[in-house]
Amino acid sequence: MSTEPFPVDRKQLEAALTAAERPIILTGAAQLARAEKAWRRASLLAVDTEFVRERTYYADLGLVQISDGQTVWLIDPLGDGELAPLRRLLADQNITKLLHSPSEDLEVLQHVTGELPVPMVDSQLACSLLGQPLQLGYHKAAEWLLNVPIDKDLTRSNWLARPLRPELLRYAALDVCVLPMMWDLLRGRLEQLGRLSWLQEDCQRAVDAARATTPGAERWRRIKGIGRLGGSELAVLQALAAWREEEAERRNRPRGFILSDPVLLAIAGERITSTSGLAALDGLHPRVRQRHGQQLVRLVESTLASGRQLSAPPQADPRERALLKELRSVVAAAAERLELDPTVLAAKRDLEALLFHRDPDWLPERLRGWRRAEVGEALLAHKAGFS
Repeated sequence: MSTEPFPVDRKQLEAALTAAERPIILTGAAQLARAEKAWRRASLLAVDTEFVRERTYYADLGLVQISDGQTVWLIDPLGDGELAPLRRLLADQNITKLLHSPSEDLEVLQHVTGELPVPMVDSQLACSLLGQPLQLGYHKAAEWLLNVPIDKDLTRSNWLARPLRPELLRYAALDVCVLPMMWDLLRGRLEQLGRLSWLQEDCQRAVDAARATTPGAERWRRIKGIGRLGGSELAVLQALAAWREEEAERRNRPRGFILSDPVLLAIAGERITSTSGLAALDGLHPRVRQRHGQQLVRLVESTLASGRQLSAPPQADPRERALLKELRSVVAAAAERLELDPTVLAAKRDLEALLFHRDPDWLPERLRGWRRAEVGEALLAHKAGFS
């Protein structure tokens, strides 16, 4: 992998940083309409969002930032203007939307506008395909590519407050103003290495996953302590978590505001079928018990009565642990050859899924596509030949 500095156009960089000092703030329909005309002339626009998610199920959108590298627009979603221009921009196939680490942005944009940004490129993924860590933050990416320090101390500000302070507006504008420059450098290096198609594939996978995923649908599988539960208790836990998800969404409150993970685990693990049993639980607020107690015990009773059971996550035996270790070595060797972080090629969950799957030709979805040739086939061969 080349270690040469990226060729930065200092004048272009200065112009982008200057744009962050004088962003165009869009609060009304007429302003959004004028901005939309400018957006249509671009082939690529950087997009970012600022939101607050402390007391709600869905993130409350506080600001949307857009930049072509010369101008920065800040959309105030709390203003008088409709967000139809933003919705049209996200859906416009002729304009590539550039985001950095967009998983949360995708969720909030889809919830607010009903659209996902297509086509999309993720500059964080682009950095990872050039040897950087998979979770490289925007500020570190800007420093690596442009040698520009960008402040990140205001990330957790109250983006719903009005008026937004000038330093917050500047911070928000800095999050997009240099992204187009960063992308030009990333794209050039990816093209040199023949990896641009890798990025396009990974970005499409991210958009497809965001479109297909119901927020929180499988979150119960990540509750700590789940491995201690048997099949019927797991079925109860899933039912309780599904109820909590519906209730949290209906009331637009955080999941933990409805029931905490430890309480869910305790109800399922102890098979509690009485309100007195609920009363003995630590961590269950009396108000929650009074409001939902009868519903919770009926849900536990009906799930147990159904006889439904779920399989616990498989546990590797000594032979399987040895194979998993060797699969990690295969990934590490491929990563060294490609000069990539191993997690860019395969995550722990990918290797565990491969380990426990019985089909000798099966690969996890993430290990298909370009990864199949670079590491997937080697993993399959190693699994087949392991003894």
